[in-house]
Order: sequence, then structure tokens, then C-alpha cells
Amino acid sequence: MPIADEIWRSFTFLQAPSGRPRIREEYDVSLFGTLRTPRNLVFGAGQRHALAGYAAALGRRALVITDARLAADPEFTRLVGSLSRAGLEAMVFDGTIAELPMECIDEAVEAGRAHGADLVIGIGGGSCLDAAKIAALLLAHGGKVSDYYGEFKVPGPVLPLILMPTTSGTGSEVTPVAVVTDPDRAMKVGIASPHLISHTAICDPELTRTCPPALTAMSGADALTHAIEAFTTLRRQPTGTIVHEHVFLGKNALSDHYALLAIAHIASSLKRAYDDGNDLEARERLMFGAMAAGLAFGTAGTAAAHAVQYPIGAMTHTPHGAGVAVMMPYVMEFNRHHCTTELAEIGKAMGLDLTDMTAFEQASATIDAVDDLFASIGIPRTIADLGITNTQLALVAEQAMGIARLIKNNPRPIDIGNMAILVESAFSGDRDRLRAEASGRTIEQRAS
Repeated sequence: MPIADEIWRSFTFLQAPSGRPRIREEYDVSLFGTLRTPRNLVFGAGQRHALAGYAAALGRRALVITDARLAADPEFTRLVGSLSRAGLEAMVFDGTIAELPMECIDEAVEAGRAHGADLVIGIGGGSCLDAAKIAALLLAHGGKVSDYYGEFKVPGPVLPLILMPTTSGTGSEVTPVAVVTDPDRAMKVGIASPHLISHTAICDPELTRTCPPALTAMSGADALTHAIEAFTTLRRQPTGTIVHEHVFLGKNALSDHYALLAIAHIASSLKRAYDDGNDLEARERLMFGAMAAGLAFGTAGTAAAHAVQYPIGAMTHTPHGAGVAVMMPYVMEFNRHHCTTELAEIGKAMGLDLTDMTAFEQASATIDAVDDLFASIGIPRTIADLGITNTQLALVAEQAMGIARLIKNNPRPIDIGNMAILVESAFSGDRDRLRAEASGRTIEQRAS
């Protein structure tokens, strides 16, 4: 049932003494929505030039975090120059490395302390933005990165953050999470807190024109996975304290809006941007979709596809976007009876014609379309293609079950038994096994 049809479906209208109708609050589904967003969110070609004006209002000594490739780009040099002209002293840290090993963070924080930074600016891909978030946290509160692992461990505001992505993928510019590689653990670890949300996010699609096709594919597939998982995640009972109990609090009316917005834009632009990096309209729509996906999952959360990617990424050292995209069609099959209506809505947002189909057929068409889109941009079909071996499958399942903040969001309850089936199917490429299981399974009621 579409969201709009659910809103008042069980309200009972009574006659008040004044003659005006009143509502008896007996209903099954209430209109509940939450967003966790930056104070300022700016999108559009050329909007990178707004950076200096926002920075000048937040501080005087800026730590600018990026990577070595971007630091050498003339456009980056011009942006840093604009900070100087606005009266800021900018110190550039360009030591960010993909997947964000801990030593990157330590070096960035040391540079920020030496500079006396009162403002942190992140410019680059997801690792650069996450590095900026964690640096702003440690510069404000001290301690070690590991002190803040998990949810709600950040004690208060971090240094003011401005984030400017140069890829269309992670959505980190608008989300409350940062992920780091911890050498003492087998997998990447997340820090999740509303305090990590940037003060200002500036998204300029012109900055993505130089992204090579492979990076466009991996980051764009990551963004689509964010949107699909946010739209199909568990819907929790909206208690009066839910926003304080979960950083990622599940499916809700506002996250749904941004998830469908993201799906529509990404599905119509990802292949075009992959084929022609100079197609500015495609670049624009893809970045807009990635940003909207960040707004969706930054509140609702992600689920099983991301949970399984964590151990896969650690074992194979393959890009995050590749891992979640490989898993997504299998997870959609696995979850289908807990989100059949949502799968149909996703298909419609992708532009599929689902008329005269049963609900099962609509869901199948949607899953096939996602699989086909990913294949068209070079995403591998199986986790075996990523380098996982048969002997690693049990460990992948076990470690994925340990990512509690993601597993708890999955619309279908997961235990080690059905997680093993999911992982084995993704290894062998056997979506039919999951589809047959779904076809024969009694539909369990979604958690309220």
C-alpha cells in the first residue's frame, strides 16, 4: 500500500460537542517521520564557490582534509585560495587514503592541533569526508577513535564541519556516520552519532566530471543500495523516545520520500554517467540521487547488504560500493515477503511498467531490473567474483551477524542459519534458490 494511503486508514472520526469532527486516536499506522540533516544543504553546478562564505561564518583557522590526487587539482587550489581571501588561515592535510586506515586519522588530527583548527572542511570522496568527521570529533573531544565506536558515543558537538563531495556515492556529506579501518579488528568499524552531521554540505556536480567510469559505477551503485535499503528497512513502533534510542531508527515517512527520490534519479542517470562522464545532466542527477539517498539512510539506516559487505571488504580489499551492490539483488530476494509492496514502489520509481502483474511478479521485475542495471556498469555478479572462497563463507556469515546496528534494521529477521543461506546464494549466484524459498514461504508479518 502506498504511503499516502496508509496515513489515515484506521482513524475513527467522531462528532465533537461543537459540531466539528474530532479524531479518536485508535489507529494501526501513524504518520511518523524524522530527518537528521545538515543545517545548510546546498546543491547545484557552481555551488562550490559558496564554500568561503560559509567557512568565514564558522571559524578562522580551517583544517582542510583531502587526498593527494585532489590536492594537486587546480580547482582545489582555487577553493583553498578563496578561503584565504575570505580571511581564513587554511592548512591542507592531503594524506587521506581509501578505506581510511587509522594512521590517516592520527596524522590529520595532529595536523589540526598544530594548526589550532577551529573548523574542519572535508573535500573529496567518502574516505575524505569520513576523515574530516572523525578529525572534527577528536579535535573537539580528544581520546582515541575506538572510544566512540557504536551509536550515541559522541558526547557533544564536534568542531564545525563543512563537507563537499567529489563523488556521487556515500552521501557522507549529510549522514551521521563515519567508518574507519581498525588494525585491531577484522573489519571496518562505524561511529554513529547525530553530532557527526555536517553543519554545511555543498554538493556541486561539476566536481564529479573527472570521476573515471569504474569509480562512477562503484559509488553510484553504493548510492542506489543506500536508497533501496533505507526504503525497505524495518519500520519500528514510533515511541516517544525512538529518536534517542536509535541513530538509524528505521523506515518512516520522511526517509521514504528521499529514498524514492534517490531511486528515481539514480536509476535514470547511473548508466549514462558511466558511459559518458561529460554528460553533465547525468552527473547532476546522479549526485542529487546520492545526496537524497544519504538523507534517507542517514535516518532510516541500511541493513543486510551492508552487513555482509563488511567482512567481504575486509577479506578481499575490494571497494565498498562493489560489495554492497553485489549483495543487493540477493538481499532483495531474501527480504521480498517482508517488503513486497516496497519492492513494487521501487520498481515504479525506476520507471518500470508493472501493470497487470501480481505482487510477486512486480517484486521479481524490480529485483531483476536492479541486477541488470548493476551488470550494465560492470558490477560483478557474485561474491566469488570479488575473491571470496568457499572456505570463507561460514566466517562471512558469522561476522556479518556481528554488525548489530545493521542486522537489527533488516525487514526480515536474520539468524545464523538463514544468513548462511543468503551468503551461499550470493557466492554461487543462485538467486533462484532465494526466490524459490520466498515463493514457498508463509508470509511473516512485518515487525510493527
